[in-house]
Amino acid sequence: MQSFIIEGGHTLSGTIIPQGAKNEALQVICASLLTVETVRISNVPNILDVNNLIQLLRDIGVEVEKQGESDYSFCAANLNLDFLGSDVFVHKCAALRGSVLMIGPLLSRFGKAVVAEPGGDKIGRRRLDTHFLGFKNLGAHFEFNDKQNVYEIQALPDDNGNKKQRCNSLHGTYMLIDEASVTGTANIIMAATLAEGTTTIYNAACEPYIQQLCTMLNNMGARISGIGSNLLTIEGVDSLGGAEHRILPDMIEVGSFIGMAAMIGDGIRIKDVSLRNLGIIPDAFRRLGVEILVEGDDLIIPRQEHYVVDSFIDGSIMTLADAPWPGLTPDLISVLLVVATQARGSVLIHQKMFESRLFFVDKLIDMGAQIILCDPHRAVVVGHDRTKRLRAGRMTSPDIRAGIALLIAALTAGGTSIIDNIGQIDRGYENIEVRLNALGARITRVEN
Repeated sequence: MQSFIIEGGHTLSGTIIPQGAKNEALQVICASLLTVETVRISNVPNILDVNNLIQLLRDIGVEVEKQGESDYSFCAANLNLDFLGSDVFVHKCAALRGSVLMIGPLLSRFGKAVVAEPGGDKIGRRRLDTHFLGFKNLGAHFEFNDKQNVYEIQALPDDNGNKKQRCNSLHGTYMLIDEASVTGTANIIMAATLAEGTTTIYNAACEPYIQQLCTMLNNMGARISGIGSNLLTIEGVDSLGGAEHRILPDMIEVGSFIGMAAMIGDGIRIKDVSLRNLGIIPDAFRRLGVEILVEGDDLIIPRQEHYVVDSFIDGSIMTLADAPWPGLTPDLISVLLVVATQARGSVLIHQKMFESRLFFVDKLIDMGAQIILCDPHRAVVVGHDRTKRLRAGRMTSPDIRAGIALLIAALTAGGTSIIDNIGQIDRGYENIEVRLNALGARITRVEN
């Protein structure tokens, strides 16, 4: 296991470029399974979750070639379908949450897939019901294999026991999905691209990453309309071809850098952020009093001696709450909470979507932050207004986003902090200590 040693109190300045978006990368890489032709994807982030997924695709027979820095081609012409039912495959899927995005493409193209309980962040229940119900609506059948503790999914034959025209036997339908799940929506979209007939998905997630997936699939020959809305229509096609695609900058990393710049920055430029795809993220930080300047497609966060929490028009306490897009992404709640600890004023942080994501605040309280954890979903932060620095300490990263929030806190603290289990941070942030050290941070990676 590796740890970070962070010498706090050093101001950061300079320019930083966000990596490619992790969540989009997992989706579009899995979409390459839908075709026998080559799919080339650029701006692929060099992070643990993405690298593990790429290796998993290699294991099942996908020909992967690295064309350049962050630039890969994928050809899934010759897959080893027998490996999909092996214990090795099941074990690897169980360690990687992104593997769940392979189900839709495999079911769509081959009519069968295996579902292991995926790994990932321990931030509360992250159920797969939306995925399962979507596949069932398309005509898939589930059987539980108790020997391997997995679900085996197959496309059903028609009422006469005959296979339909396409090998997967999926059929388009109208469905109102139970929640606007991003991975659920992506999986259903990919499954529907090669189904017979037309699929309509209402209450679909519409994040920029879903929009990017749909655009890439259309470039491969799919027929998807309603992109950017919560009502998608997918006309099934016989086959898909190759395409080239560039991944967006990671909005969560952009938000993380805004938070760092506000708390410990002496003028930081975040380059090429794809501003139109950030939604209300900049405004969420502005509500905490963070000054953000826009120059072209760059964000500039100047040095601020103080930042003052806004209030609502009626004077009531500011509340920041997560919501499905175009609401505030839950992945930035942890960062916003840390930024609030040094603001002037108080704010209620309401994490609606995951019931365990705020449990890391006890580590911030140990560092001297004034936080009242009301329940698993709500915390009140009373800002120090920089009159009291956080104390250094030793802590463990419980998940990706709490990990980066703790790293931000440690950068601002007085003294030297240690963060264990930084593999969690590596799952979502590329060479983070190298990039932050270039701005003036003092972070050392050590082996335990």
